[in-house]
Amino acid sequence: MKFSLSWLKQYLDTDATIEEIAAKLNAIGLEVEGIEDPAEKLAGFRVAKVLTAARHPDADKLQVLTVDTGEGAPLQVVCGAPNARAGLVGVLGLPGATVPANGLVLKKSAIRGVESNGMMCSTRELELGEDHDGIIELPEDAPIGTSFAEYHGADPVIDVAITPNRPDCMGVYGIARDLAAAGVGTLKPIEALDIPGSFPCPVEIRIEDTEGCPAFYGRVIKGVKNGPSPQWLQDRLKAAGQRPISALVDATNYIMLAYGRPAHAYDLAKLNGAVVARRAAEGETVVALNEKTYTLDAEMTVIADQSGVHDIAGIMGGEHSGCGDATADILLEIAYFDPERIAKTGRKLNLTSDARGRFERGIDPNFLEAGLAHLTKLIQHLCGGEASEIVRAGAAPGTPKIVNFTPSLVEKLGGVKVAPAEQKRILESLGFAVVGEEAEWDQSWAVTVPGWRPDIDGGPDIVEEVVRIHGLDKVASVPLPRADGVAKPTATPAQTLERRVRRAAAARGMQEAVTWSFLPEPAAQAFAEGPLWVLANPISEDMKAMRPSLLPGLLMAAKRNLDRGAASLRLFELGRRYLRGAAGISDERLTVSLVLAGEKAPRGWATGKATAFDAYDAKAEVLALLAEAGAPVEKLQVMGEAGPQFHPGQSATLRLGPKTVLARFGMLHPKVAKQFDVDGPVALAEVFLDAIPARKGAASFARVSYAPPPLQAVTRDYAFLVPAHLPSGDLVRVVQGADKANIVAVRLFDDFRGQGVPEGQKSLALEVTLQPLEKSYKDDDLKAISEKVTTAAAKLGAVLRG
Repeated sequence: MKFSLSWLKQYLDTDATIEEIAAKLNAIGLEVEGIEDPAEKLAGFRVAKVLTAARHPDADKLQVLTVDTGEGAPLQVVCGAPNARAGLVGVLGLPGATVPANGLVLKKSAIRGVESNGMMCSTRELELGEDHDGIIELPEDAPIGTSFAEYHGADPVIDVAITPNRPDCMGVYGIARDLAAAGVGTLKPIEALDIPGSFPCPVEIRIEDTEGCPAFYGRVIKGVKNGPSPQWLQDRLKAAGQRPISALVDATNYIMLAYGRPAHAYDLAKLNGAVVARRAAEGETVVALNEKTYTLDAEMTVIADQSGVHDIAGIMGGEHSGCGDATADILLEIAYFDPERIAKTGRKLNLTSDARGRFERGIDPNFLEAGLAHLTKLIQHLCGGEASEIVRAGAAPGTPKIVNFTPSLVEKLGGVKVAPAEQKRILESLGFAVVGEEAEWDQSWAVTVPGWRPDIDGGPDIVEEVVRIHGLDKVASVPLPRADGVAKPTATPAQTLERRVRRAAAARGMQEAVTWSFLPEPAAQAFAEGPLWVLANPISEDMKAMRPSLLPGLLMAAKRNLDRGAASLRLFELGRRYLRGAAGISDERLTVSLVLAGEKAPRGWATGKATAFDAYDAKAEVLALLAEAGAPVEKLQVMGEAGPQFHPGQSATLRLGPKTVLARFGMLHPKVAKQFDVDGPVALAEVFLDAIPARKGAASFARVSYAPPPLQAVTRDYAFLVPAHLPSGDLVRVVQGADKANIVAVRLFDDFRGQGVPEGQKSLALEVTLQPLEKSYKDDDLKAISEKVTTAAAKLGAVLRG
């Protein structure tokens, strides 16, 4: 959630600085992710006046300007803008300033032989607009020499991370309310508006899906004039990360960002008949405002007329009925939609929007009338027009939630003592209504929860509100009680086993992966041994099924790494797989899984082609991990039936007797490899730690930490003709030291003597690995490194083969 400081102060009367506001937001649980101060970006830019303008002696499209900066002698600046002329007041970037649009650092330079001391700037270069046809033209009375940031009025922007349980803070007003409760200024009340209509609403509005849309209000405004919104509104929307579109659309977005109340405006001329909130017909389609077509089902709520669907309710409007420059009459829609229905529809369609983010969290059901009034006032102010009477269909859930609360609960659960009077003040400042005696610690209060706080369910939630506003920093740090003497071990046998196995796998050169416990349903089904656990309310379709095996997640991780150029992968993961036991009981099994993909050994002069992993490599890893876990490996039997996910002729299981399966290993079945889109042979295995008998003794392994480089390595091959008596190791060492900053490895992969190689010489081929650190290599960089390699090799008499 982004908003500008001036927007916040529209609702909060305060003299606090941006730093004080950010500190208080963090203190009350609204994490500030960043502060953008335009004044910093505009440092070094000054209001300046062009005194003279003459054509550049060597360029027809350039002019040589003398510019008054308000300090000292005028500066000479070369400019190519068509509107540059004597008398123009604009913005000059002085040497040392950084252009916000492209990061260019300005400096004194010569352009076509003429000295230039800076740059006259356009709005796009300063990220103040899209105009790039000419330089900025300021009013003639603009103060020459003034900092442009000061003149323009730089407005800092705060970016706050809003947790899913705080829908009230999805609007600037809600954030202002929290700050006021915490003592940062005074909250300004929302203006009470009553905008009566001058004529009956000509559009019938009704609800056929009362479950998905309990309330639907609307009104018509005739005679509006759409166009660009004013600069103040555009600035606020841009600060919030929104792209200004038109006055009508910007007005609805402004009300949504200001009060957390989404709304929608339809072009009345594009509607046909009554406007209805109903269920979509199975297979019905709509083209949304993002220009994509969505296929709907009967579980989704839509807004439609006689012609068809115009709006995926609570998520995104349709392209057909959107407002444009020619729009003259509009229908305003403001409704209350069921949060669960909105969330399910959004996941099914894989469609996100600002409206969905607010509706699925829960909006204030009591702000329908007021929200419509404020939106009507804003549209009439921006676009004019005459409003109709309001049409109301249904009613939003209006029964207030009342929580029984005892003030002593704050100290009991929160660990801090807050006087009952202060608790009451905090709750009332947050919008709660409190009935109860202020002086009594143990008297039960009746706390009425405001409509904008659907996350409040009981006493512990009230405690959280009191404690965070009172100050989380005031909660004392209290150490846990500890028995006298030497501390006893806290790790369970299972935890100790996990640590040993994890260290053993890392010590054998494998890299640990941590994947999600949830999978796409097709990926989970590929490794299922029975019915899956499928979530009824998943975060997304890609995280719908609980994993029956760790292998699907590892295979997807292997594909991502192979696609990005990884030559060899040795991945393992230690975690739990989730099986659906008898009578629907969840069964969690501790498992180690591993995937070996890519090259087992790279190409070399002695081995020839690169070799791939095979089933025996997976078996070796499994036996090592089983031994570390204490399994009697000398008693294990190798048997078949590894599962349909494995290649039937290149897989097996390790068992203690015919029934106790401790592990399975082998090559991935080609059909499964195709399903996961993994190229090349892949060896994989699973070790079922829960089936291993208790191990006697324990081994010790050193920790292995691995931090991958930020950029992908680059390899280059070189073939040199060298004297036959030259040891290949000498050539490798010389090339290795040719550029220590970039060359991280050199390996000999071919030693050839024969046809094409002169008598008394041999051909040595080297693979040189280059590792970029801060940025990727360009062609010139690689050419320079190659020259260093060949120059260093030449010292030993080596010549690059043609």
